[in-house]
Parts: sequence; structure tokens; C-alpha cells
Amino acid sequence: MALPSFPLELVTLLGSSLIGGIMQISSRAMEARSRERTYFLQALNAEASIISEARACDNAGFAWTRRTIALLAVFFIIAFPKLVAVFAPQVAVHIGYSEWSGGFLGFGDGREKVLWHSLTGLVITPLDTHLLSAIVGLYFGGSLTKR
Repeated sequence: MALPSFPLELVTLLGSSLIGGIMQISSRAMEARSRERTYFLQALNAEASIISEARACDNAGFAWTRRTIALLAVFFIIAFPKLVAVFAPQVAVHIGYSEWSGGFLGFGDGREKVLWHSLTGLVITPLDTHLLSAIVGLYFGGSLTKR
């Protein structure tokens, strides 16, 4: 029994149709990627213009708000407990800080606990210095990036 044979014209027609379809699909995919990149670049340009407009906003209220928050935080977190300890020595200052307990060299089944201590007199804790450096760094860092 002989295998059926296809005429050469039919093979050429089917092959060229298949290749044409693959090329058309590939072309549409490339067009879609090109449109996607164009939309992405337009979105980036719009975002950049919004950011530049926000940075160009020169409102004195923003600066005063930031200054007020920084000064109030420094006063009430750092200075006020010290003033209470100096001018009212009978009032105890309560200091809370976190401490890691358990585990082996920081690994294993450890957990963090908040410890509270009651102190009298003038107290400067590591928490005070870390907090002050964070506030000052954020304040001055924010003003440095504007230039």
C-alpha cells in the first residue's frame, strides 16, 4: 500500500500560509511591545513632571511644620524628662527600651522584650541619643535633598 502523496503546490501553499501566520503573530507581538514601551515612557514622564512640580512647591508652611514637629519631638522626648528630673527630683523618670533575650548568639528561639526602669535624677539613655540623631538626621537630610 502506498502512502498518499500531497502535490507540491499544496505543500507550498500550507507552508507559506503557516509561515505567514507566524510572521503576522510575531509582528503583532512586536507592535504590542512597542506600544507598551511607549506607554511606559509616557507614564515615567508624567510621574517625573509630577515629582518635579511637588519639589518646586515653595510653601513656607511645610518648612515651619517640619521645624515645629522636630523641635517639639526633641523637647518632649529629650528635654522634658530631663527638666522634670532636675526640677522635681522626687518624680521618677520611667525609661523603656527593648532587649533581645534567649537564643544562641542571636540565633534560635529568642524574642524581644521591653524592659522598663524607673530612674531618678538626670538621665541620658542610649535611646535618647539614638532618637535625637534620627530626628536631626531626618530634618537636615530632608533639607539637604532640596538643593
